[in-house]
Amino acid sequence: MSSIKISLLVIAFLAATPSQAHPGLGFGWGGHPGNGRSPFAALSPDFYQFSCPQANDIVMSVLEKAIAKDPRMAASLLRLHFHDCFVQGCDASILLDDSATITSEKNSGPNKNSVRGFEVIDEIKSKLEEACPGTVSCADILALAARGSTVLRGGPSWELPLGRRDSTTASLSGSNRNIPPPNSTIGNLVTFFKRQGLDEVDLVALSGAHTIGVARCVTFKQRLYNQPDETLEKSFYFGLKTVCPQSGGDNNISPLDFPSPTTFDNSYFNLILWGKGLLNSDQVLLSGTVKETQQLVKQYAQDNTLFYNHFAKSMIKMGNISPLTGSNGQVRKNCRRVN
Repeated sequence: MSSIKISLLVIAFLAATPSQAHPGLGFGWGGHPGNGRSPFAALSPDFYQFSCPQANDIVMSVLEKAIAKDPRMAASLLRLHFHDCFVQGCDASILLDDSATITSEKNSGPNKNSVRGFEVIDEIKSKLEEACPGTVSCADILALAARGSTVLRGGPSWELPLGRRDSTTASLSGSNRNIPPPNSTIGNLVTFFKRQGLDEVDLVALSGAHTIGVARCVTFKQRLYNQPDETLEKSFYFGLKTVCPQSGGDNNISPLDFPSPTTFDNSYFNLILWGKGLLNSDQVLLSGTVKETQQLVKQYAQDNTLFYNHFAKSMIKMGNISPLTGSNGQVRKNCRRVN
């Protein structure tokens, strides 16, 4: 081949590379360097196009049955992805069980007796291993399950960058340190999110995931007794006291969005405007001192489409926190243990 032809091929390859890397998806979306994690994560929506084209169909078929059987499961799977990405990045570290070398994140304060949905992830993984052995990572399964759960509850879809690999480590201390607690102040929340490369728009949009699911009394009881939280609307406050007695009942549950707890919509933001945000971390988006979060709550309450658009973009951004790619990490055969 002549040197001119080689030069033209090189130029063509270099010209093609940026578009193939999906600018705005793979680049500049909150990836952090370190621990073998590239800041330019080579994630692409087409990652499994040839190696496992039926991956999303398999995920959706398991999700449809699981969510029909247990409507809460959609929120639980969405939360699993969030709790995974905030610790070591989106690497499925949350799925690892205790072993001789692993101290599981499942035992951390934010996760113990709280995170759920592991059996659904196991079932998805099992079916994917049958169809495409050793191909689809557990980290990508979490991302696909979060999107699928949102869609099945009536929420938005998004073009999901894929190609994450699975960690061989977990971090109990990171889980205790990096997941925002439900009694967070607005200042705490902004700090927790900024630590992950996420801004105020991401904070409010992703908080909107609380439009589905429930919370245990232990996560909001401090707002009801001793010094009751004055931002709580009165009838809502008295209703919560009937669900959560002053002593005991810590595992009793209340919907985060009581008018439509199984529908992904913007009513969560209207509830906050009415003083009916269940968790302190919900209500402070409005009652706190950050003008941008206050304005976003009002905008999303009025405009469901805007909320959906921002939520989808923020989910892509969150899903690109420090992913393991290329030769880093592994594709676990069983999501609960390293290969």
